[in-house]
Amino acid sequence: MNAAIRPIVLFGLVGCLIVGTGFVQSWNSALLILNMGLVSAIMSLGVNLQWGLAGLFNVGVMGFVALGGLAAVLVSMPPVPEAWSAGGARVMLGIGVGASVVAAAVVAWQRLKGKLLRGLTVLVILVGGFFVFRAVLDPGVSAIEAIDPATTGYLGGLGLPIVLAWPVGGLMAAGAAWIIGKTALGLRSDYLAIATLGIAEIIIALLKNEDWLSRGVKNVIGLPRPLPNEIDLQGDPAFVERAAGFGLDATTASTLYVKLGYGLMFSAVLIVFLVLAQLALNSPWGRMMRAIRDNEVSARAMGKDVKARHLQVFILGSAICGFAGAMMTTLDGLLTPGTYQPLRYTFLIWVMVIVGGSGNNLGAVLGGILIWFMWVQVEPIGQGIMTLATSGMADGNWLKEHLLDSVQHMRLLTMGVILLLVLRFAPRGLLPER
Repeated sequence: MNAAIRPIVLFGLVGCLIVGTGFVQSWNSALLILNMGLVSAIMSLGVNLQWGLAGLFNVGVMGFVALGGLAAVLVSMPPVPEAWSAGGARVMLGIGVGASVVAAAVVAWQRLKGKLLRGLTVLVILVGGFFVFRAVLDPGVSAIEAIDPATTGYLGGLGLPIVLAWPVGGLMAAGAAWIIGKTALGLRSDYLAIATLGIAEIIIALLKNEDWLSRGVKNVIGLPRPLPNEIDLQGDPAFVERAAGFGLDATTASTLYVKLGYGLMFSAVLIVFLVLAQLALNSPWGRMMRAIRDNEVSARAMGKDVKARHLQVFILGSAICGFAGAMMTTLDGLLTPGTYQPLRYTFLIWVMVIVGGSGNNLGAVLGGILIWFMWVQVEPIGQGIMTLATSGMADGNWLKEHLLDSVQHMRLLTMGVILLLVLRFAPRGLLPER
């Protein structure tokens, strides 16, 4: 197929799948798939920037997405005055002590000359500072988490519009990427993958266990929204009248209105990131990054600072993932740290990049929307196939029960089969890099 026509055909096919979902199932389902597909496409763009452009094997996508979700809480939720009064100042002091200890250890490591003296000094600073840090922080944390733990038990946020959390999520992810990159980007690709995965798990562990920050596994619900609530729309006589003019009841019209609003917002963000990614790809900086990706030795011989350039693109890609993580939490309306799993927020994003075509920004967008559609629809389709396949078996048959109980595993099987087929017949993806 002609390279100019292929993207049009493939995106048209994905559009037909989503529109078909609206006709066959419901338009609410179609818009929900579209919205999460757009968010997934933005995450895929971030990973494609790191892997497709620079060859960085980041397996810690989940951690950067989770930081974006945390940003939504810290920016948009109202502060809890009782918690701040009980221990807020002490917690802030503890965080300051911890940062000072780390800074002192870094300064000692850089300035002391003797290897033994430097090692012992840093060890004493870190061990002693840890106990001081915990002694200051722990009483404040206990006081905060004791404030109405069923509904709050945390400090809350700034009470600002949640849309502001999107760039903040990107900044938080970028800051974490800078810290990770300064320590891990000098490692070989397989060690970098292990390091990023381990750090992502540390981030998730902090979100699950630090209740004062994010309520942990108790979850944060009722996040503010950039669009009206469906119930408010259903109580608006003008909206109800307009919905009736389209032949819709108020309940259906309100859900469609909100989901369509999210779709327009997410589409605008995706278009901006796609345009910026294309400009970066075609710029001298993008050509330099591809040269470093293809042959680091030659790039170093030409005087390029490979580690610094890797750090740049690692920060940019992680920031995009954090931005998308804040958008996803906004769409969900809640933060659930326990649901951040590598299978969903790392492996699936990598499948999107590989299937779409690494190194091709349009391919990353295509893979994000297409693979998310498959991820959502495989289970109901598999249920129908299994029901049809076992319709001739008697009720109570062990094989029938086993097959019907295994439907939930169709997602994993299908993703694996899709990945294998693409790697076999289109190893460069559906939209290969030129």
